[in-house]
Amino acid sequence: MNKPLSLYSVVVATPEQVSCALGDEAAILSMKNSVYYGMNPVGARVWNMLGEPRSIVQLRDALLDEYEVEPNRCEQDLLQLLEHMRSEGLIEVQGAAAA
Repeated sequence: MNKPLSLYSVVVATPEQVSCALGDEAAILSMKNSVYYGMNPVGARVWNMLGEPRSIVQLRDALLDEYEVEPNRCEQDLLQLLEHMRSEGLIEVQGAAAA
């Protein structure tokens, strides 16, 4: 079983998917299970940042800079989104960043 994600987990989009922008949103097709996923504008922003390996702290901080959201809410929602993406095979964990 996968360890839970932490703020220092480094995550990146897997190569087994294709995606495209749809205005402010995004559509992702998993090549593993042939399922399409739709991302709202915030999810699409996260997805765009996942083109390169990033720590969850980096993702959180970028979202806090761009959106008016409480830090705890941002962190919880981001971890939930990333756990869902990982469970669907859209992202992979590449290790942990230095704390």
